[in-house]
Amino acid sequence: MVVYKQAESLKELEQILDLQQRNLPKNISQEESTKEGFVTVEHTLGLLKSMNDVCGHIVAMDEGQVVGYALSMHPQFAEDIEVLRPMFLEIDKVLKGKRNYMVMGQICVAKSHRGQGVFRKLYQTMKEKLPEGFDTIVTEVDGKNNRSLTAHAAIGFKTLTIYHSSEKEWHIISL
Repeated sequence: MVVYKQAESLKELEQILDLQQRNLPKNISQEESTKEGFVTVEHTLGLLKSMNDVCGHIVAMDEGQVVGYALSMHPQFAEDIEVLRPMFLEIDKVLKGKRNYMVMGQICVAKSHRGQGVFRKLYQTMKEKLPEGFDTIVTEVDGKNNRSLTAHAAIGFKTLTIYHSSEKEWHIISL
């Protein structure tokens, strides 16, 4: 049975990084990337822990193993990941300085657990665990990641804006 909760241990953070590695474009084929989706950012354990200390990442656990995750990224980390800096600038433009949002920094579900509602439940748990005063989840998706765009739309995400950075089209969406 899959259990959803906030990450509590270094072991869980290490398992997040392992699942992340298995879904980076550099570690999967182009065909798999198109069919299954992919993750863009490669985190360090130190940054992942710092983010988790501010607002716990959401993990889906099955028999002690992380089989899915949704990373919580407080706006205070806007400068910490270079590829995400343009996203935070665009969010500020669209939300006009509003700060009661949490960025979902990355979501990933293990192949063994896809198509079983894990994606939806990760977001549901994230909404339930948002810090007091936060009412919105914002994220961005690479325009080429059709699987992710479709999955986010299916659970109610709406497009805030589309912009271009580093020769990619990015969709900033909110729930």
